[in-house]
Amino acid sequence: MTQSPATPLPPPKERRRLREAGSLTQAQVAERVGVSRETVRSWETGRTTPRGRKGEAYAKLLTGLGEEATVTGAPVALRAPEVEVPVEVVTAEKVTVDEGVTVDEVAKVDDTAVLEPVPVSVPDPVPDPEPVLVPVPIEVPVRASLTPAQAFDALYAFCAPALVRQAYLLTGRRELARESVERAFQTAWQRWPEVAVDRDPAGWVRSVAYEYALSPWHRFRPRYRHPEPPPPDTSDRALLTALLNLPPSYRRTLLLYDGVGLGLAETAAETEASTPAAANRLLHAREAVAAQLPDLSDPGELRRRMTELASTGRLHAAKPPTVRFVGERRTVFWTRAAIAFTVAIIGATTFTLRVAPTRYEAPVPVGERVEGVPARVVQGSLSEEEISLRDRLRNGMTSGPERLAPLSR
Repeated sequence: MTQSPATPLPPPKERRRLREAGSLTQAQVAERVGVSRETVRSWETGRTTPRGRKGEAYAKLLTGLGEEATVTGAPVALRAPEVEVPVEVVTAEKVTVDEGVTVDEVAKVDDTAVLEPVPVSVPDPVPDPEPVLVPVPIEVPVRASLTPAQAFDALYAFCAPALVRQAYLLTGRRELARESVERAFQTAWQRWPEVAVDRDPAGWVRSVAYEYALSPWHRFRPRYRHPEPPPPDTSDRALLTALLNLPPSYRRTLLLYDGVGLGLAETAAETEASTPAAANRLLHAREAVAAQLPDLSDPGELRRRMTELASTGRLHAAKPPTVRFVGERRTVFWTRAAIAFTVAIIGATTFTLRVAPTRYEAPVPVGERVEGVPARVVQGSLSEEEISLRDRLRNGMTSGPERLAPLSR
């Protein structure tokens, strides 16, 4: 059973702040700790908690970064990684440096966002007539925040190409892979207020794309009843066949762990399974692939071959404006269809109320059979019963204003 690290861990936001205070990227932290960059990102967003030896190493690294920040005494604001700070070479004639001079605001700007001023301390100058490098405040025009369309286009440009390749490994169909990714991003655009504040927007879109790609209803569509032409290379064709022979849940777990590089906890969360179940699926999937392709028993080799297989096909995603336009048009269509259906129901209800009867009308009862009436027979001599009935009628109706008397024919 894994245990939490002995060294206390700071909150997720503080972890990111400490990393940026040490001028380290997520890839550099992952290399020092011995994990993937996606795992470090999930630690900083709070999706997972570091545990075991990796968690202890991560906690010690953060502790060291915190001690360095305390020694330097320079607070660090949120900034994008690997951004070069613009400096200007100023001679002694331009700037007179006195003891204890600090530059309070240095603006850092990249291509995507405007960052906050970062206080930077300047060491004590050496009384030397030689030129010195002194960071000076630079006036930068303030750039407005990204619009929802710009943020969506940036997310699409970053994630769509890789998602199309991943969906191709899941389905073995290029058209279905493109359609799955486009539908996922269309859904994300419809629910953009929710996706924009998600901890992992790329993971949100990836989950929707995988669900659509692995939907069993595609087998009933005429365009997907017949398989697409396999890859021309024999090894690629064998690997794709081995992947498609796996159950969908095993195939998705194998792709997330060995293909995308997610941790076991993240893979279990995205596949909506427990961690032991995800581990068993991963082991069985590897065994099934290794049984058909013994050369791919090594997980590293399997990941490399899946990457090569996904890169061989011509898999291109549509442009972001096209995806947004198609999604908006589909939304408008279904909205109008829902309005038309509602109007039709209201009209049918109104017509029924107009033509319906306003009072209760009793139904016509079913006719009852009259007893005692003799059956009609052919003319001839009367039977004894008929003679008795005739006498009874003649004798019984002798009183009253009217007298019923049978007429003989």
